[in-house]
Amino acid sequence: MSDILSEICETKRGEIESARSQRPEVKLLAQLTDAPPPRDFLAALNAAPGIGLIAEVKKASPSAGLIRENFDPVEIARIYESAGAACISCLTDEPYFQGRLEYLTAIRNSVSIPVMRKDFILDRYQVLEARVAGADCILLIAECLNDCTMRDLYFYASELGMECLIEVYDPDNLDRVLKLEAPLIGINNRNLKTFVTDLRHSTDLAARVPASTYLVSESGIRERSDVERLMQSGIRGILVGETLMRQDDIAAKARELIGS
Repeated sequence: MSDILSEICETKRGEIESARSQRPEVKLLAQLTDAPPPRDFLAALNAAPGIGLIAEVKKASPSAGLIRENFDPVEIARIYESAGAACISCLTDEPYFQGRLEYLTAIRNSVSIPVMRKDFILDRYQVLEARVAGADCILLIAECLNDCTMRDLYFYASELGMECLIEVYDPDNLDRVLKLEAPLIGINNRNLKTFVTDLRHSTDLAARVPASTYLVSESGIRERSDVERLMQSGIRGILVGETLMRQDDIAAKARELIGS
């Protein structure tokens, strides 16, 4: 695990314990019945006529700093939906990405497409928290999780009706992910040690992923030519945040990427 990832995970463990003390798990469980029914994240991606775009609502990041000063998460999500995004990813980490779980709830109540909680999920508490907030899917990062925890969180999310996008960067972790036989896998093109992005990381690892798996490429996707290159390698979905969030015309860029 990279130094920054270790730091983030350590911070996150403290956040989880603080959240648990303020809102115990038993209270979250009682709120489950009020959560909106899960929308099918994978089905929405499969229904996309070309590349399936997971458009990300992200205000900042450790590598880029502040990405978008004029930040209205609900307005951005509505633009994404109108431009043809299949799904939305919402950053909920606050210390490093300036996100909030409340953004996810507001977005979920304002769009008809599925929404994913993107965070550093290490504990069942966060999975339950995501579902209560209205998430249809969660991100699990293989580099943050051992086999036992990854499997437990994956199946717990499934019990709650959510899909998981399981993200991997290190090629050595891909076999661990494939053992879960998860239908949805993401390859992060950003080296978390150097923050350098390289689309070849997705195209190289794609050859090791079964064709039946819906494969998503994440990070460093800037132009339609990037998307076409990824599709030629069998990649069916893209997760794009920073490129879209830096645009004056977000919708136009989203349409360009999906080729509409």
